[in-house]
Amino acid sequence: MMRLVRRLHRNSISVKMQLAYVAGMILSVSLIALVVLAALGFQSNILSENDINDFSAELAENLQFNAEGIPVRVADEEYLWLFESLYNEIAFRVLDKNGQVALASRAAPEFWSAADQLPLKAGPFEFQQNGVMMDAANGVRVHNGKTWFFQVAVSRRFMFFAHHTFALRFIENGLILLSIVLFVIFGACVHFALGYTLRPLHKVSQAAALISPRSLQERLQEDHVPTEIAPLVRSFNVALDRLERGYRLQQEFLATAAHELKTPLALIRAQLELMPENEERDWLLSDVKYMSRQVQQLLLLTEVSEEQNYKFCTVQLSQIAAEALSYLQRMADAAAVKLLLNDQSDGAEWQADKGALFTLLKNLIENAIQHAPAGTEVVLTLSPDSFTLRDFGPGVTEDELPQLFNRFWRGAHRLDSGAGLGLAICQEIAVTHHWILSAQRAEPGLQFTLSNESQYFNSKLVK
Repeated sequence: MMRLVRRLHRNSISVKMQLAYVAGMILSVSLIALVVLAALGFQSNILSENDINDFSAELAENLQFNAEGIPVRVADEEYLWLFESLYNEIAFRVLDKNGQVALASRAAPEFWSAADQLPLKAGPFEFQQNGVMMDAANGVRVHNGKTWFFQVAVSRRFMFFAHHTFALRFIENGLILLSIVLFVIFGACVHFALGYTLRPLHKVSQAAALISPRSLQERLQEDHVPTEIAPLVRSFNVALDRLERGYRLQQEFLATAAHELKTPLALIRAQLELMPENEERDWLLSDVKYMSRQVQQLLLLTEVSEEQNYKFCTVQLSQIAAEALSYLQRMADAAAVKLLLNDQSDGAEWQADKGALFTLLKNLIENAIQHAPAGTEVVLTLSPDSFTLRDFGPGVTEDELPQLFNRFWRGAHRLDSGAGLGLAICQEIAVTHHWILSAQRAEPGLQFTLSNESQYFNSKLVK
């Protein structure tokens, strides 16, 4: 069972899409994490070099000069406090092309002693001062034809501290928050999007499951169905059209054939009844009666198979049962079988086609009489939501029970010359009314039960 469930889940469009979403999210988060880890691995130089290079170029653009063209201050003072508060970790100075300092932060001259040995050129460079690695960069500014180098240096330990304590922690928290938001928001979006997309498919599936030979005129609605599924729904409707035509032709053929046979059989029977009585005439008359009954049953089966032939109304179960028993009383007397009615229906009323319910009861009672031994009883018990009919005949074996309602099936012990359609007609009537007709071995005999519980309670609610 679990294997079947897993296979159904693998074939589910919804599950596949959600699994694809989860896999995509995991891959996305993993890729972001990989990038961050790579950045962490190179943070000691790449981040520091790029940051300090951009920083020096930005400050160089903000240099201000006096009337003699000598740099005197930096216009953008937003970051200057760093050079005053952290003069052992970060410093700047402005030099001409000869290396002469024109402007500098509070850092002592020994801060730059190692950098003085390096050539002046634009771009980043590094040096070590007092055992501490420094990342530095030269920003170039040309003013009045004279080139100035804005030199900025920051300790690598300070940059590591800034990145590790602030930037990377912010990135880490941001990634966690981003992951949660992606899982929650996108998960909710996918869930509702799938629900909205697949809702028409659920409706189409339910509608298809309700289509039966009694509702072949129904068609699946193509409205709001996804475009990928619409051709399948359209093809299914076309197949239903062909199936309905074939079924109607079959039903029409049965009805037409039965009608065409009724008149010739009636004429033959009349001619045989006029002939002098002899053994051959009796055999022929018996065969004609059997064929006439079979034709009549075929006509009735065709009628009860079509729901449009039914006229539903409120009927009293006990009244129909009494009429069916009265109708078959002479047959029971001839077979020396006693018919008993046990009415516990409390005047229950059902929604049914009166003629169809009478036919169902009549066929069941007639079948019971035919199989009941002489001197036994056939008991019909009525309740508000069901009825049972039992005989005390030979019954059927456990293997034969599922075949009782098959068309033209006849048991080996059968005593009558029926067509084998009576119980099939009863089943057609029950299914059309949404009733449940079943048979059980009674030891001895056979018991039929027809259940109509939902309809009974609905009628009670209406009252």
